[in-house]
Amino acid sequence: MTTALIIVDPENDFCPPRKDYPNPTLVVPRGDEIVPPLNDMIAHARKHGWHIFVTFDWHPEDTEHFKKFGRHCVAGTKGAEPHPDLNLNLRFERSNTFIIIKGDKKKDDSFSGFDGHSEDGKSLLEILSSLGITELLIGGLATDYCVKATVLDALKHHFVVTLLTDACRALNEEDGKQAIREMEEAGAYTTTTCDFLRLSVNGCA
Repeated sequence: MTTALIIVDPENDFCPPRKDYPNPTLVVPRGDEIVPPLNDMIAHARKHGWHIFVTFDWHPEDTEHFKKFGRHCVAGTKGAEPHPDLNLNLRFERSNTFIIIKGDKKKDDSFSGFDGHSEDGKSLLEILSSLGITELLIGGLATDYCVKATVLDALKHHFVVTLLTDACRALNEEDGKQAIREMEEAGAYTTTTCDFLRLSVNGCA
């Protein structure tokens, strides 16, 4: 099977405050804890030539989405940028890495990465299909919203899906546990990055 890594919404507004970004607007508790395991997976993906997909909420200023969740990840702001410790060089390293933009319409929630599009307008499904990808490993923020929606859509499109449980965090802990149960019941596999990498020559950091 041809494998890809999908990182869902690893954006500053979803991560706890830092000195360089003290006022995030929709904090996922311990959201920054996804960074080390995702960095391990990014290194593994690069070593093995996998494609990496990174989804971004990229909301307009006046989207109706903010009526439910408050203002966050506005297009072009620092809040919509990826956490700086995530080892992604999106400006220069683009041969195997794709940005998927979602939530950029005024009336769309677009929780799932499959609701998004690349910078040249292709859907995530179109790109995955064109590359012959059949297996997805998924992590990111938040377990109970965009991660769950992305996983469930991937399963509907008949991908083999593994959720990296240590590379996800939820807005609400109990909702996150329920979301994992829903994903498993729908057919997703679950593992940690360490357990996954133990099966490879890379090992776990």
